[in-house]
Order: sequence, then C-alpha cells, then structure tokens
Amino acid sequence: MLFALWSPKGGTGTSVFAAACSLLAARVGPVRLVDLGGDQPAVLGLAADPSAGLDDWLGVGPEAPSDALERLALDVAPNLTLLPRGGAGSVLAPVPGAEAGAALAVALRDGPGVTIADVGTAATPAARALLEVSDVAIMVVRGCYLALRRAVAAPGLAVTAGVVLVDEPGRSLGSRDVADVLGRPVVARVPLRSAVARAVDAGVLASRLPDAIGRPAREVLRAVGLETGAQPRGAAA
Repeated sequence: MLFALWSPKGGTGTSVFAAACSLLAARVGPVRLVDLGGDQPAVLGLAADPSAGLDDWLGVGPEAPSDALERLALDVAPNLTLLPRGGAGSVLAPVPGAEAGAALAVALRDGPGVTIADVGTAATPAARALLEVSDVAIMVVRGCYLALRRAVAAPGLAVTAGVVLVDEPGRSLGSRDVADVLGRPVVARVPLRSAVARAVDAGVLASRLPDAIGRPAREVLRAVGLETGAQPRGAAA
C-alpha cells in the first residue's frame, strides 16, 4: 500500500505528521517512509542529511531500476526504513519528471509492506505524479484562508480522500468550514502542543512520540485501513 500525505502550503507540519504515522504503523509491520519533502532526517533525529537519495534515483528517469531503492534505504527505527530525499540530483523536464514519479509510485506501491510518502507541497512533477498514483492521499492543512485558497486550486485535491486539520489558537475556520471549502471530510485534528516541537528539537520523536500527535495519527491510519498496534508505556502526553 502507498499512502501519501501532502499539504498545499509549507510549514504545516506534514513531515512531522508523516513521521508519526510511520512510527505507529511500524509497530505492526515493516514500513518505508518516503521523503520527498527533505525534512525527515531532521524530524527523526539523524545526525546529518544523507548525500544520496530519491532525487538521485528520480534524476535517472523512468528507467531507474527499482532494486536501487533498497540500497538507498536507511534503518531509522524498529521496522521503519527511510528513503531520504538526498542531495540535488539531475533536474528533469516536466514530462520525464512526471514519468519518473509515476514509476517510483508503482515501485513503492508494489513493494512489500506499507509505504508512507511525505510528498511535501507536491511542487514537482515527480511529487505530483506520486500523489496521483498513490492508493490513498490525505491533505494536512491549517485553518488558514491562504492555505485553503491554495488547496482549492491544487491539482492534488482531486485525489485527496480526507483532511487532517492542524488546530491553531485564534483561527476562525474550524473543521466544518474546512470540510465545506475543500469538499473532503476532516478525518483527524492535530492540536498544536509544545511537546511535539520539543520532541522534534531534541531528536527523540522516534523513541517518545507525544500523544498530541500520536492520537490523531492513529485516527488517520485507521481511516485508511492500517493498523497501529498498542500504545507503548511511557508515551509522552
């Protein structure tokens, strides 16, 4: 299964939420976390950004061998491997870029276990193609007028099954407003909590997942048909 998470606007928290979903799903079985946004090494507390990754694979074009993806994978937590974005690979024209993205999506979807893709803002042809070919896509968005304007105009909305709403204090737009504007159900709400930022800043998200993001991540995984396993003792509140 290929499950994609994306946002129409940067800074929403898509990468942290994708990491949370991946860590929970990995409690049940093998999971690959695909990083097209580029932030997962930092989110998961890796010491440095890998120099090779998906940008290099995509730069080869649609004929890139799928078995090369396994050589790019890094073990980052029990049952969880990361396919990092890596350094800047060759820049492809829009059509071959889209074809390479579709080829990547097929290789990931047909592979073993579960693949969760952090597609970021789906700003490149390859990212948009992966989003379109995914089995299920979920948008992460804040109750922000500017973000919703971008979301309505984004091609990715057409393949989006539901929405994760990041709740910010002081926003006038709630779940019902977001669902009405986007025409998609809000499947989970993520409250802004300092515990999440502290876990990321300290590099301990993988070992101590705060419940403020773990709980909505479980809701989303169940909504798309994935199991999450039991919550371990000592999970941060």
